[in-house]
Amino acid sequence: MESLFPMAEYWWIYTGFLGLIALVLAIDLGVFNKTPHHPTLKEASLWTVAWVALAALFNLCLYYYSLHKFGSAEIAGRVGLEFLAGYVVEKTLAVDNIFVFAMVFAYFKVPLQFQHKVLFWGILGALFFRGIFIALGAFLMKYHFVVIGFGVLLILTGLKMAFQKDDGDMNDRWFLRVLRRYLPLTSDDGHGSFFRRIDGKSFVTPLFLALVVIEFSDIIFAVDSVPAIFALTKEPLIVFTSNIMAILGLRSMYFMISGFMDKFAYIKYGLAAVLVFVGLKMSFLNGAFGGKFPITWSLLIIVALVGSSIIASLLKLQNAKA
Repeated sequence: MESLFPMAEYWWIYTGFLGLIALVLAIDLGVFNKTPHHPTLKEASLWTVAWVALAALFNLCLYYYSLHKFGSAEIAGRVGLEFLAGYVVEKTLAVDNIFVFAMVFAYFKVPLQFQHKVLFWGILGALFFRGIFIALGAFLMKYHFVVIGFGVLLILTGLKMAFQKDDGDMNDRWFLRVLRRYLPLTSDDGHGSFFRRIDGKSFVTPLFLALVVIEFSDIIFAVDSVPAIFALTKEPLIVFTSNIMAILGLRSMYFMISGFMDKFAYIKYGLAAVLVFVGLKMSFLNGAFGGKFPITWSLLIIVALVGSSIIASLLKLQNAKA
């Protein structure tokens, strides 16, 4: 099936979108978060709503442009639903990233007021690597055996997530051993700096190590999340924009829910079920439904899986208090 938005023809949408993201990030860092601080629950919640609203506005623009360009409400509706489904999947899987953020900050003892800075640069790097993954995925997904392979990988990852015991100990992480072996380290946080000069020599601070670990973990997560969105749509533009929009709100979402993440005891099972579902969709269900599993069904199933895990977690918490 040919793409609705081939990059050679619609390069200007990619360029304009990246320009919008650069502008928003510049305003975020240079105006609203110029001074290092720990966002309050109210501030984080408002930013979370703002990022979601921005994604919804972009989706609305994409819908109306598609309606104007193709003259079909059916095509425009499919584009809008695919963007929404991709956004929901990425937001859902991003919850796992948030648990990693909390673990990394605790391990490296990153002060609360500097966590936003680490996440800002971490997510900026994530945008770059996601772009590479999506471009590579758009090429590889042309081959049926690759699609099946990614589908099986998502199913196995989901099953592993469901049955693997939680491990909060980072001491045995091989990449940390490599970093400590080859980088000159200091325990001084440098008042929020990634690098510090001591006696004329350059050292990396715990903030830099936290940034590297967060970046590395996001690359690992991208192996799951990017194919998961390709299971919902074959349009690279939709994959790219929905993925990036979802990532942009990660920082505010982290500060909004970091205080009660431990309350969601069953959330990992919801995430695991989503991965298994999109893996089945990629490897089997799309073919069984004539090449395209209904996007509306996909969206409802994903919301139901995540929602049921959240409800189950809240019921468990309520029963524990009773």
